[in-house]
Amino acid sequence: MNKQTLHKLLKSDAGIAALALRVPVGIILAAHGAQKLFGWFGGYGLEGTGQWMASIGLEPGYLMALLAGSAEFFGGLALVLGLLTRPAAAVSAFTMLVAIFSVHFEHGLFLTNNGYEFALAMFAATVALTIQGAGSYAADNVIAKNVAGSASVNEPSHLKQAA
Repeated sequence: MNKQTLHKLLKSDAGIAALALRVPVGIILAAHGAQKLFGWFGGYGLEGTGQWMASIGLEPGYLMALLAGSAEFFGGLALVLGLLTRPAAAVSAFTMLVAIFSVHFEHGLFLTNNGYEFALAMFAATVALTIQGAGSYAADNVIAKNVAGSASVNEPSHLKQAA
């Protein structure tokens, strides 16, 4: 990946509002991932979640539990830190979309009936973060500044030598 592409991926001018969105969303995702992977917070762990996923037709259940749990746990941690925010948010958005249509949609909108309202809210938040990036106070911005500082990201390399 060249520096210009990396800079575009990481740079965000979203301001502090993205911080207010990504930290709670990241905490929630990481906690749900920890339930699936480790059995923390009353979860079933990888084996139990895998068995449940297989029972609803998401096969192979263990692999699906590993993928969903990892996306939520590691994606959530990345969002809290503001590290690789756009890719982490995109993977999380996809995971929420799968959850909506494979688990919750048939139960209607409302959470009281195991509906999709919570997953939809998380989907919307992660799509917003995919589009706008990490915003202020994020590891992505530190990395983007270092990438930009090491070489001008807008100037072709053959022109930099002439300067």
